[in-house]
Amino acid sequence: MLVWGPGSATLRSDNQTRSFDSLDDLVRHATGTVIPVAALFDWLQGINTPVPGWQADLSQLAHGKLVARRSLPPPPAELRLALEQQAPQ
Repeated sequence: MLVWGPGSATLRSDNQTRSFDSLDDLVRHATGTVIPVAALFDWLQGINTPVPGWQADLSQLAHGKLVARRSLPPPPAELRLALEQQAPQ
């Protein structure tokens, strides 16, 4: 479970709880790299917020797919998200 708010983020898994100063810090710890989390939320809403070194492809968002490529800083990286919509229960 991931919980965050202004000034803190907490990750709970495998009966362990880790606290961080921000969601960005938590994501960096979990992935080993910086991901533009604020822009990612915009991209998921179809807003192509520019981020230096990143290029988001929102063309397949209506089909539940998002690709963002990082060219800077090296090494290049690619973030791919595939979203599923669950039927209401």
